[in-house]
Amino acid sequence: MSDEDPYLWLEEITGEAALGWVRERNDETVAALTGTPAFKVLESAIREVLDDDGRIPYVVRRGDHLYNFWQDADHVRGLWRRTTLEEYVKDRPVWEPVLDLDALAEAEGEKWAWAGSRVLGPDHHHALVLLSRDGADACVVREFDLRTLEFAEGGFEVEEGRTTIGWIDRDEVWIGTDFGPGSMSGSGYPLQVRRWRRGTPLTGAELVYEGRPSDISATGWRDDTPGFERDFLHRQIDFWHQELFLLPAGAAAAEPEKIEVPDDAGASVHREWLIVAPKSPWLGHAAGTLLAFDFEAFRAGEREAAVLFTPDEHTALAGWSWTRNHLILTTRADVSSRMEILTPGPGPDGWRRAPLAGVPPLSTASVTCTDPDVGDEYFLNVSGYLQPSTLYRGTAGEGGGESVKRGPALFDTEGLAVRQYFALSADGTTVPYFVVGPEDRPGPGPTLMYGYGGFEISMVPQYSAVTGRAWLARGGTYVVAGIRGGHEYGPDWHKAALGANRVRAFEDFAAVARDLTARGITTPAQLGIEGGSNGGLLMGAMLTRYPELFGAVVSHVPLMDMLRFHRLLAGASWTAEYGDPDNPADRPHLEDISPYHRIRTEGPAYPPLLLLTSTRDDRVHPGHARKMAARLREAGHPVLFHEHLGGGHAGATDHEQTAFNEALVHTFLWERLTPGA
Repeated sequence: MSDEDPYLWLEEITGEAALGWVRERNDETVAALTGTPAFKVLESAIREVLDDDGRIPYVVRRGDHLYNFWQDADHVRGLWRRTTLEEYVKDRPVWEPVLDLDALAEAEGEKWAWAGSRVLGPDHHHALVLLSRDGADACVVREFDLRTLEFAEGGFEVEEGRTTIGWIDRDEVWIGTDFGPGSMSGSGYPLQVRRWRRGTPLTGAELVYEGRPSDISATGWRDDTPGFERDFLHRQIDFWHQELFLLPAGAAAAEPEKIEVPDDAGASVHREWLIVAPKSPWLGHAAGTLLAFDFEAFRAGEREAAVLFTPDEHTALAGWSWTRNHLILTTRADVSSRMEILTPGPGPDGWRRAPLAGVPPLSTASVTCTDPDVGDEYFLNVSGYLQPSTLYRGTAGEGGGESVKRGPALFDTEGLAVRQYFALSADGTTVPYFVVGPEDRPGPGPTLMYGYGGFEISMVPQYSAVTGRAWLARGGTYVVAGIRGGHEYGPDWHKAALGANRVRAFEDFAAVARDLTARGITTPAQLGIEGGSNGGLLMGAMLTRYPELFGAVVSHVPLMDMLRFHRLLAGASWTAEYGDPDNPADRPHLEDISPYHRIRTEGPAYPPLLLLTSTRDDRVHPGHARKMAARLREAGHPVLFHEHLGGGHAGATDHEQTAFNEALVHTFLWERLTPGA
């Protein structure tokens, strides 16, 4: 391919010519996929799942209230609401509306989407509400009074941008936003950490710390744990390296104190404890361990650690959550969850541990909420591919939790089974994958395979009623591959597919595809694949490297041009994952893994491709999908393209958009993998 890109004009996000091209492609796709009565039936079935009022309303505790954000047919843009524990455990809790985004959107003529809140403790009377225009990462910030349930007159407000903000106290916040030239990184994130006082202009906020121009971001926050109040700074050097600093109390001009942990380690502080998760060997401990230090002793130079977890070839750390007096440890054994309650004691050998029961095989458990400043309450969610979510509430240290909510069974699982298999990749690595489908299928059948393979994101068992209704209920088989690049087996599993080794993730996915065929589960003509974002890059790689293995491909909000990704929106932040196209040493392998640069006109025919993106995606530029579709069309390959004007990186901000997108995907796949059915 020539260095000159004839489709650069499609990178003009709102350019007249580019949007005209988008409208033409959208019309083609809508005409191709939505014209039958079956499409509307499928879309309606998916919308019914999304709007079902039996879904578990997951909550976050803020003082005496449990807060939830909810969307359904009556609250398209969503409702921020709250209730008490006494109400929440009832089958039909009474909720108090806090902020109605549909009413706000109508009143202000903006397509507001919820982007979260920051609530000030310990009284929980004041919030900083983040609102996104149509799903973009950039947000506006407004102060909200949780007593009057109105936006605070004269409160903190920040115009749209990639802003980081958090309370220091009632009259001050830590803030990072666009303060002018040099204040934002090349990835579009704040480099300055400022202290902003109520009633003063934002431009006059006190500069406390500034990252380097080459960094991704810098952030400040207050730990307001009673008795342990302190301020921290976080410098994000690249995607996988960072530094943590403690700000000396009461010394405005003092230098921040660096916490001397490896810059590739995860680190956090809770009360008197420093928790470190090194990703490389450190202090004689293996990568992937979890270590606890007395924080003040560590600052004084001591390095004696309590070892809370040690990995092995089958087991990896998945996460940890603090309650007031205990740490809940989550690990994964061959991608299935295991949980323990750990209780600190004196000295490195003083920690006690007890298993947290109730997590069945081939399932995923995660802590959804704790209130570590107050008590030992926790909420724990457990689900599997055929097992609707169950939410437990318990008190750490007092035995197992009690079920408080059960998600509805929204598709028929009779005759379905979950199995785990392992495929052998090109270099001899064993790759895990799950198969969900008919228990006694007489022969190969239509199969949909999902993967991601990057950024330490693990593909774990979880219940999806959309997949159940749209795919499994029609007789399809669903497959999830845990390929390298993720975190299924810890840091080394991720590192194995970094940079020039990204092809290992591609080889893993192809190995699973071949294994499915060898086991008689499916055939190449009946095997469809799907992925989004980095998984969208994976789909592009499969299309251009292994077209003979697949019958159809779906790619959501993808990266496709790996020679320009670093110049598009947040792309510069991902060079630590992929490599830097401006570095001569990296450019050859980036061109090799770039689907946009591997398109050819000879050899095995490409399977049909559906590309989906969003004009409002300000994380992965829609130009990736646009240009890929244009070049494939030029080369004569079968491709359909659809771009929502809104939706952000998620591709949708409401259930209507989501249902339409999912109906497009599953109509496309079913028609191409079951011709004549």
